[in-house]
Amino acid sequence: MYTLGINAVYHDSAATLVKDGVVIAAAEDERFTHVKHAKRPVPFSTWQMPFDAIDYCLKEAGITLADIDHVAYSYDPALLASMPGPSRGAATIALPLEPGLQRTSPPGESPWDPLFVSYIVNARAQLIDGAPHHLAKRFRAPEGGHRFAWHYVEHHLAHEASAFLAAPFGDTAVLTMDGRGEGVTTSLGQFVDGQYKRLKQVELPHSLGLLYEAVTTWLGFLHSSDEYKVMALAAFGRPNYADAFREIVRYRGNGSYTVDDPRLVERFGPPRERGGPLEQHHYDVASSLQTVLEETVLELARWLHERTGLPRLCMAGGVALNCVMNSRVRDEGPFDEVWVQPAAGDAGTALGAALWIDWRERGLKGDRVRHWAMSHAYLGPSYPDAEIESFLRWSKVPFKRLADVAGETADLLAAGNVIGWYQGRTEFGPRALGARSILASPVDPGMQAKLNEIKDREDFRPVAPVVMEEHAAEWFVNARTAPFMLFIFDVKPEAAQRIPAVRHVDGTARVQTVNRSQHPLYYDLLAAFHARTGVPILVNTSFNTRGEPMVNSPRDALESFWTSPLDALVIGPFLITKQGAGS
Repeated sequence: MYTLGINAVYHDSAATLVKDGVVIAAAEDERFTHVKHAKRPVPFSTWQMPFDAIDYCLKEAGITLADIDHVAYSYDPALLASMPGPSRGAATIALPLEPGLQRTSPPGESPWDPLFVSYIVNARAQLIDGAPHHLAKRFRAPEGGHRFAWHYVEHHLAHEASAFLAAPFGDTAVLTMDGRGEGVTTSLGQFVDGQYKRLKQVELPHSLGLLYEAVTTWLGFLHSSDEYKVMALAAFGRPNYADAFREIVRYRGNGSYTVDDPRLVERFGPPRERGGPLEQHHYDVASSLQTVLEETVLELARWLHERTGLPRLCMAGGVALNCVMNSRVRDEGPFDEVWVQPAAGDAGTALGAALWIDWRERGLKGDRVRHWAMSHAYLGPSYPDAEIESFLRWSKVPFKRLADVAGETADLLAAGNVIGWYQGRTEFGPRALGARSILASPVDPGMQAKLNEIKDREDFRPVAPVVMEEHAAEWFVNARTAPFMLFIFDVKPEAAQRIPAVRHVDGTARVQTVNRSQHPLYYDLLAAFHARTGVPILVNTSFNTRGEPMVNSPRDALESFWTSPLDALVIGPFLITKQGAGS
C-alpha cells in the first residue's frame, strides 16, 4: 500500500511517500525550485502543489501516481468556518475585488478565505491535472482514471503523527506548537497502545508561534522564515522586558495559555528596519521573548506529564525547531526523554499526514504494528557516482577521484580549508546533517566569522558542531545522543579554548551527534579528523548561500561552490579545489 503525503497550504511545501508503514522518500519542494520555503504563506499561493517533490518521491519508489493507493493532504477545509456545506457541488464563493482593503476580519479569518478554501477543495484536481509539462509523465492518469483515495488530515494531527509515529519509542506524550492550523495553534495529547487521544488544544488568536513571528517582523527580519535568527539574538541580550511579555502571554494553569495583542511598537518603540543596526534594546527584546516562550512551554510540559504520567515526550510544529526551548524542556521538564521531529515545521506535516493515513488504513486490515522509526533524516535524493562524474566532465571542471575520501578530506580540513560536502541522500527538514553541509575545523577562533562571510550571513549567527557520538560527553556538559541538531549543550570549560568556533556567546553549542550506522562516510571523516588533530568535532553548517535553499543536485553544489569563497568541494568520491586551497 502506497500513501503519498502532501503539504501545500502555507509554506515549506513537501511530499512524503510511505509504503506499508515504511518511509521510502521525503523531500521539500524548495530543494528543486530554488525558492526558499517553496513559497510565502499567503492565501493566493495555496494552489501551488509540490510537484517536484512528489515527482522525486514517485521516482525513488519506481512508481507513478497511478500506483498510489492513498493521498494524505495535511489540512482539512471542513474545519474552517468559510467552508461550504455538504451540497457544495453547487456552491459558489464571493471574493471582494480588493480583499486587502477590507476591514479587519474576526480572529482566524481573512477576506481571502473564500479563495484559500477553493484552492484546498480543488487540490485533488490540481494534483491530477496541474503537473508541469516536464514532470507530467509520472502524473498521467491510466485508463479509467486514478484510483487513489483522497484524505484531508487536520493540520495539527499531521504534526502530531509526524512525532508519535516517527519517534524511537512507543507510548508517549505529544506536544505540538506552531503559528496556526485550521484554527488550532497548540495541541497536547498522548499516544498509548496504538491509540492517539487529544487532551487539550489552544485556538486562535492565542498562538506562541504567531507572537514569535510578530517579534521577528518587529526586529526587521522575515516572518515565517527568520525566527531562528531571533533565537540566536536572544543569547546577546538580557530578559529586561520579560514582565512585558508575561503580560502578553499568560499561562492559565490547565494546559492552556492566552496571548493578548502584543502592541510591540507601543511597548518597545519603532521597529528595526531590515538591515539596520542591531542595538542592545533589540537583543533584550529577543531575550525576553525567548525567556517567556520557554517558561510557557515548560508549564505546558508539566501539565501534560501530570495528566499522562508518561516518561517520554515527543514534539513537533514550527515552535519545536527552537532548540534553546527544547533544551530547557529536556533539562528542567518532568520527562525522562524528549524527542523532536527533525522536520518539525510544516514540511513535516507531509510526513505526518502520510504516516497517519497509512497507520489508520493498515489498522483497518489488522496491522497495528509500527514498521519504521526516524533514526536519521536522509530521505531525499541522491546521485550515483557515475552520474556525478559524468556531470563534472560535461561541465569541464578539473577534478580528481579520491582514494581515501575521509582521510584526504580530513587533511584539507586540518589545514584550515572550508569544504563543501555533498554525500548520499539529502536531509529532510531544515538542518544540514552531513549530506549537504559546509564543513570546517572548529579549532580556528576566526572560523565562525569566516563562515558567516562565506555564506553572507549576519555576524551574530553561530555555527554548530558535529561530534562523534561516543566522544560527545567529553566536550559538552551532560551530552547525550542528538542526531538532528535540535538541542543545545554547554561547552565544557576545559574544551572551550580548543573548539572556539562552535561556542556561542552564551557558552552553548547546538550539537549534532553522529554514529557510523547513521552516515558511515560522515562518521569516518570525523574519525579521520580526530586522528589528525585530537578533536572529534567539525563545524557543520548548511551547504547554501544567503537566500538560497540547501543544495540538492550536483549542479546546485557546483554552482554554489563556484559562486562562494569555499576552498574545496568533495562531491561523492570526487574533489574539486580552487587555486590556493590544499593541504
